[in-house]
Amino acid sequence: MQKITIAIDGYSSTGKSTIAKRLAKSLGYVYVDTGAMYRAVSYYALSHDFYRNQELQKELLIQALDDIHLKFQLNKSTGDPEMYLNGVLVEKEIRTLEVSNVVSEVATISEVRQKLVEQQQAMGKNKAVVMDGRDVGTVIFPDAELKLFMTASADVRAQRRFLELSERGDQVTYQDVLDNVQKRDLIDTTRKDSPLIKAAEAIEIDSTTLSLEETFARCLELVQKTLKALA
Repeated sequence: MQKITIAIDGYSSTGKSTIAKRLAKSLGYVYVDTGAMYRAVSYYALSHDFYRNQELQKELLIQALDDIHLKFQLNKSTGDPEMYLNGVLVEKEIRTLEVSNVVSEVATISEVRQKLVEQQQAMGKNKAVVMDGRDVGTVIFPDAELKLFMTASADVRAQRRFLELSERGDQVTYQDVLDNVQKRDLIDTTRKDSPLIKAAEAIEIDSTTLSLEETFARCLELVQKTLKALA
């Protein structure tokens, strides 16, 4: 069967990663969560005191990039890829609201983007990959056979994220999460380097009124349609 590249871009907390992960499993493809990579770099910045007086010391992070080594490793129990930062599992640590509050700013740094994009392109060079993020279909794989762009209203996305964090035991408020979603939307769509935009060929999926199962079914249908057209 023809192997393709599936690029899923969109706003934060639209379910991109969950959908991409499920699609990869159903197809037997590699799944790459580009957001986890930016989150890991952000966690490194926080852990090394590169945020001082609530301001990111960008030059310190740029100078440290050669010391940041990222790797996805499959969890044998779940079959899901997990992020390792310099050999240490950080999957839980990178999913906190604290990291969410800085990741969009870290992602504006061109040197960070260049380093991670090179790694992401290498991961998907043989196709048979589902990759989600902000610039997969526009920068990383502009020739992807299928491009999806996921969106939903800010309040719905914040509610989903709030429930997710609360179920994990994180002490957060809905307002904090909503503020974070809106802040990330602004930074992601207005940054100079690879802003979040919908690729011309991308198919938009608005999940505001859709359940996760309905969203997945719609995406899987589009994948099957693409594969059939290429057969």
